[in-house]
Amino acid sequence: MAKYDFVIAVGGAPGQGIDTVGKSMSQICARHGLHVFTYSAYQSLIRGGHTFLTVRISSDPVANHGDKIDMIIALDRNSLETHLPHVAPGGAIIYNSDDVKAAPERDDIQLCPISYKELSNGTDRRKLMLNICMFGVALKMVGGDLKVLEDIINLTFGRKGQALVDANIDVARAGYNHAAEHFTAFEAQFEKQEPALAFVDGNSAMAMGGAAAGVKFYAAYPMSPSTGVLHWMANNARDLNIMVRQCEDEISVVNMVIGAAHAGARAMCATSGGGFALMSEAIGSAGMMEIPIVVINVQRGGPSTGLPTKTEQGDLWQILGASQGDFPKIIVAPTSIMDGFDTIPEIFNLADKFQCPGMVLSDLTLSMGFTTFDPDSINWHPEIDRGALISGPVQLDGEYLRYQITDSGISPRAIPGTPGHVHVVATDDHDEDGTLISDEFTNPHKRRDIMEKRQRKMEGILELLPPPTLEGPEDAQITLIGWGSTLSVIGEAAEQLTEAGIPTNHIHFKWLYPMDEDAINEVLAKSGHSIIVECNYTGQFARFLRGETGFKADGQIRKYDGEPFMPHHIVDGARELLTSKTDLYVPYQEIVV
Repeated sequence: MAKYDFVIAVGGAPGQGIDTVGKSMSQICARHGLHVFTYSAYQSLIRGGHTFLTVRISSDPVANHGDKIDMIIALDRNSLETHLPHVAPGGAIIYNSDDVKAAPERDDIQLCPISYKELSNGTDRRKLMLNICMFGVALKMVGGDLKVLEDIINLTFGRKGQALVDANIDVARAGYNHAAEHFTAFEAQFEKQEPALAFVDGNSAMAMGGAAAGVKFYAAYPMSPSTGVLHWMANNARDLNIMVRQCEDEISVVNMVIGAAHAGARAMCATSGGGFALMSEAIGSAGMMEIPIVVINVQRGGPSTGLPTKTEQGDLWQILGASQGDFPKIIVAPTSIMDGFDTIPEIFNLADKFQCPGMVLSDLTLSMGFTTFDPDSINWHPEIDRGALISGPVQLDGEYLRYQITDSGISPRAIPGTPGHVHVVATDDHDEDGTLISDEFTNPHKRRDIMEKRQRKMEGILELLPPPTLEGPEDAQITLIGWGSTLSVIGEAAEQLTEAGIPTNHIHFKWLYPMDEDAINEVLAKSGHSIIVECNYTGQFARFLRGETGFKADGQIRKYDGEPFMPHHIVDGARELLTSKTDLYVPYQEIVV
C-alpha cells in the first residue's frame, strides 16, 4: 500500500470523553495493523478548560505527533473557534451545529456540521455521547470499520450494562450513516495491514519493563506525569506477585525502595522533578551503601509546581547532581515508548552488576503518549543479571567483607540473613567490613581507598554502555544532535531537510552518564554543521556535552513552552541557523492549549 499518514485531533472540555475517542480510534487503528502515536495537550484542571488530543495514524511506525492536522472533531464551540485555523488545506472539521449559530469561514477544508439533537433523538442521557456520535462521523470519512468500533464500545462500556452499550452503538451508527449521506470521505482511506498491533502508553511500557526485569517491590507517591506507572503496577500486582505501596511522600518512597533492594528484591519507583528533589539525599545513601535501585523521573515543566500537564527536558542537571558528593550512578533517557520497556531491564542489570543507583529520565511526551507495537517483536523475557549477589550459603576464605576492595570496584553483596555474612550497612562512609570511618580518630587513607574503590566501577560501566551512532548520510551538511524522547521528531526533521536538498544526519544520546569522552568525540568528529535540539531554556545537554567532551555545537534549537517539538520546528530552525549569524533558534508554538 502507498504510505498512509493522517492526523485526527479531538478538542473539547475535560469530561467530554476526549480520551475515550482517542483511545478508541487508536484501538481501531491497531486492529487494522496501522501505527499510531497520540499526544494530549491539556490543562491542569479537573473540570473546565480545554483539552486537545492528537492521534497520528501511519502505515509506518511513528513516535511523534507530526506537523499537520487533517481532521478535527470539535466537541464544543471553543474547540471549533480555537483550532479551525490549524486544519490543513484539504482537511475537515466536524462540529455540532446545535451550538454554532454562524458557519465557520474556510473554503479550503470540508465543514462537517451535525445536529446532535436530531441524530440522538434528543434523549437526555445521550447528551453525554456526542463524542461517540462524532467519532462515528470521523470513522466513516477515513474508511474505518463500524463493526470494529462496535466491538470496542462493547469492550469499553460492557461493565456498565447493555443499555449503555446499545445507546452508544446507536449514536455511533447515526454519525457513521450521516457521514455516508452528507460528507465526502477522504481519498486516502484505512487499509488493513498485518499483523494486528497492540496499544500502550509510555508509563505502562516502563512498568511492564519493570515486571519483565523481575521487579518485586514498587513504591510511589502519585505525581503527574508519572502516576501511570503506579496505576499499572497496582492493577497487576497480585497477578505478578509484586508488592506495591503508595506512600505518604517521596522520602518514604525512595527509602522503602532502598530497603527492599537491600533485602534482595529488585525495587523501583517513579516520580517527577519535584518528587525527585525530595529523593535526592536517599539516592546518595543508596550510592554510599552500594544498593542497586532504579528511579524513574518523568519530567514536566519546572521549576516548583511548574507545568504539571506539560512537557520539558529540564531535569538533566538535577539528576546529574542528585545528592551530595561523588558516587557511581547510571543515567539513561529512553528514546521511544517501547524503548522505555527495553530500557528498564537494561538499567536493572547494570545497577545490580555495579551495585549503584540507576536513574531513568522520561518526560510527559513519552510517558503519557500512546503508541502501537507488535507483541511478537517484544522480548518479554529479557536476560536478568543480578551481579555479585550472594543469596545462599557460601564457603568463605576468612571474614566476609561487604565492601571488599577489588580491581573492578565491585564487592560481593550478601542478602541480609545469609549465614556467615553478617555486616554493617550505614550511610556513613566505611571500611571494607562496614566499620564506620567517622567513628575512628583519623583515616584519610581508608577514605581515599574506599572512595577510589567505588569510583572504579565507572570504568566497567563505560565499557558496557554503547556510544551514540550517526544516522543518515556521512557527508551531511547538517548534523542534528538530541537526547531522550526527541529521537523520532529529530529523525523526521532530518529526512525532510535531506529531501529538500540539505543533506542532514543525526546523532542521538540514550545513555547519558557516564560518558565515554573518546568514543563520543569519535562520533561527533563526523558531524557537519552541528545543532543540538532540546526542550529546555538553558541548553542543559549542550552544556553537559561540552563539559564532558569539549564539544561545542555550532547552534542550538531550544523549546521551553511546555509543548513538544513538531518536525517543522526543527526544519525551520536548522535552515535559520545554517544561513544566519545567530547560534540559537526558539520555535514558535502555533497550537496553544
